[in-house]
Amino acid sequence: MRLEAITWERLADRLAERLLDLKPADGSPWPRVALDGAPAARPQDLAELLAEALRIRGRPSRVVGTHGFLRPASLRLEYGREDVEAYYNGWFDTNALWREVFGPLEPGGDGRILPDLRDPVTDRATRSPYVHLPPGGVLLLHGPLLLRHWFPFDLSVHVLLSPAALRRRTPETDHWTLPAYARYEQETDPAGTADVLVRADDPRHPAWSGFQG
Repeated sequence: MRLEAITWERLADRLAERLLDLKPADGSPWPRVALDGAPAARPQDLAELLAEALRIRGRPSRVVGTHGFLRPASLRLEYGREDVEAYYNGWFDTNALWREVFGPLEPGGDGRILPDLRDPVTDRATRSPYVHLPPGGVLLLHGPLLLRHWFPFDLSVHVLLSPAALRRRTPETDHWTLPAYARYEQETDPAGTADVLVRADDPRHPAWSGFQG
């Protein structure tokens, strides 16, 4: 696949322009966007840039991170702090994301979403208030392993790191998670299935695929 050099700011602009005309296939008035990537790829940074690019175009959005929807530590760490299978299948509360984020944005929904559920540091409920995303507002969900859950995304962006870059940019204390990302690549092929692929081995010089498909 041929990739073209681009800046992060220009990438956000291109994505924002596409979203201005994007109509969700299921008739929802809320476009839902995945910013998918391992923590070392920092998909949250792109989500924030995209939110700003939408704002200056008069389009509201809401950035939500899956790190705010971790399952309680008693469940996700049941088999130890470095269990790859648990990380891959059980760390993130996908049921809560369906219920509190995607459900309200379905056709006929009220747009009232919960921005986070649990503090990843304290392991306590955040008790954050619900926020209202007006019709036409865009959900920007960022986090790892997003494209394997059948979430109803209208646009998906995968921020890719080569195995060497992923290892280099992941803190050594988190190297135990690397097999989960290798498995994700094999089973889900996010680089091939995402609407937009961004390679970020050098974070100063990203390259992108354009809009695939």
